[in-house]
Amino acid sequence: MSSPQFRHFLLRLRRSALFRSRPLLLASSTALLVTLFFSVSLIILATPRQASPEHRSASSVQTFFKSIGLTGDDELGMNNESDKVTLDEGENDPASKIEKRTLKKGESVYTILTAAGLTPSEVQQLTAQLKGTPAFKGLKAGKTYEFETGRDGKFVRFSLQSSPYETLHIVRDEQTGRLSAEREAIEYDTRVATLEGTLSSSLASELRSRNRSSLNPKLRKILSAKLNFRKDIQAGATYRILFQEQWSGTDFIGTGDILAVEINSKGRKFNAYQFTNAKGDTAYYDEKGRAIMQGRTMFIQPCRFSRVSSGFGYRTHPVTGRRQYHGGVDLAAPTGTPVKTVADGRIIFCGHKGNAGNMITIAHAGQVHTMYLHLSRYASGSRYGKQVKQGDIIGYVGSTGRSTGPHLDFRIVRNGHLQNPLVALKQTAPRRSLSPAELHSFMARVQTYQQHLSTDRPVMVADAGNSGEPVL
Repeated sequence: MSSPQFRHFLLRLRRSALFRSRPLLLASSTALLVTLFFSVSLIILATPRQASPEHRSASSVQTFFKSIGLTGDDELGMNNESDKVTLDEGENDPASKIEKRTLKKGESVYTILTAAGLTPSEVQQLTAQLKGTPAFKGLKAGKTYEFETGRDGKFVRFSLQSSPYETLHIVRDEQTGRLSAEREAIEYDTRVATLEGTLSSSLASELRSRNRSSLNPKLRKILSAKLNFRKDIQAGATYRILFQEQWSGTDFIGTGDILAVEINSKGRKFNAYQFTNAKGDTAYYDEKGRAIMQGRTMFIQPCRFSRVSSGFGYRTHPVTGRRQYHGGVDLAAPTGTPVKTVADGRIIFCGHKGNAGNMITIAHAGQVHTMYLHLSRYASGSRYGKQVKQGDIIGYVGSTGRSTGPHLDFRIVRNGHLQNPLVALKQTAPRRSLSPAELHSFMARVQTYQQHLSTDRPVMVADAGNSGEPVL
């Protein structure tokens, strides 16, 4: 079409009914935009791709959808791996009220729960789940328990120590109203103890005779890079071990961390001392401050799970049905499964977060953060600002927020960007040399350890038998 013809066409178009009628013009414009939208989408999807076609295509479509306000975000609003993660900081919901109460004469778990609004049939179902639990037998007046109510004043949680080793929780999910019974292992008092002697056979046999067999795998993990336990340690070797024990009152529960170990065998010394450097990384070093490589992973698994129900990256969301980005891994596990912090750190968020449900975020050393989504509830003591150690229970698996079933959505953020948790969980912890200032602190710590190990007074180590009475 020539230039004069094109100008004549535009003049006729302007004089037409389409341009004189505003409704017709609006309808035509809308149809044109819809056609353009789907045309661009088809062009993007049809564009040839080289590496990672699935991710490139999904990323391109997501970017285009985002530009026109039609995104399908994941639980925390992420669209792709390159997005900068916004980390919320805040306290627990102040509307939640927790009280410590004392069991009165004539009260029982049944009367407490029914008074809190549970129906007799609900209590009966819970009792069936907990058949044989000591919490329902021989309760006496004066026993304390914890009672929690939500923002509406309704029952949320009842907690009672059911044995020296565990606490029983009866919990109502505030979103679904579903009741569940959960057991939580009790945190114990930590005490320091020592063992020393001369081997008559193997170190494993010696520890077994001292009722401390649980120390053997820990020692092997620490020293396996330095010695062969079968060849290098034989009868006649001397040993000194400084370690932690867990106690509940007068009951011995088990052994904790090894703080120091010194073994002399065939004129050779094998020493290892625990030390936490300036960045908060805890490792073992020899007497000169050289790191002992153990090949341990930087993180532990956050919970026991049956399978990975949804991986990291792009997926078809089980709720929305849309193809979108997923910033974590979903670990399928029953409601109430304990969730542990994967490394030492500080809780910077503990609360409800929209589609993520009940969520905890922990800040770790090295600009690393971990996130735990869809929790059924938080562990007792999990609060904003609390310092936590690797392996501490911080919450329990649930299905709060946008979820189709109980699972933990676990995420790792490094320097503000998401990482594939399944890859990060396999990374080994760094072992770096100590700085001059750290080395000075380390040597002072070693002197303290050696004073404990060489003390003239006998150190009592409890027998692990049923009596719980300490023996020398």
